Amino acid sequence: MPINRIDIISIPVSDQQKAKDFYTNVLGFEVLRDNPMNKEQRWIELTPPHGETSITLVTWFDQMPAGCMQGMVLKTSDLEEACDELRKKGLVLPEIQEAPWGRYVTFSDSDGNGWVLQED
Repeated sequence: MPINRIDIISIPVSDQQKAKDFYTNVLGFEVLRDNPMNKEQRWIELTPPHGETSITLVTWFDQMPAGCMQGMVLKTSDLEEACDELRKKGLVLPEIQEAPWGRYVTFSDSDGNGWVLQED
């Protein structure tokens, strides 16, 4: 089967503009697309700099209420530096955790979707 990567992950949010502000201004994601779909919804697609997988900020899946996604992993080459930058932007982060597989911190977006920031 020629499937070779995950392309887009839908992140359920309650307010697309508020979520876009968080992902771009706090996490530093880049806007790939921000197009109207209808009067109330937009196709907002974002990616981390140099990322291969993108996210869309969705409000239209009844079975995916805002905040229901958990455990998505973001990678960084310098966890301390990334945490310092995120804290300067107002993100509250716990202490860095150590595990047999690496170091990480967890946080949530403005809707409660849970992320893991992990060092390469």
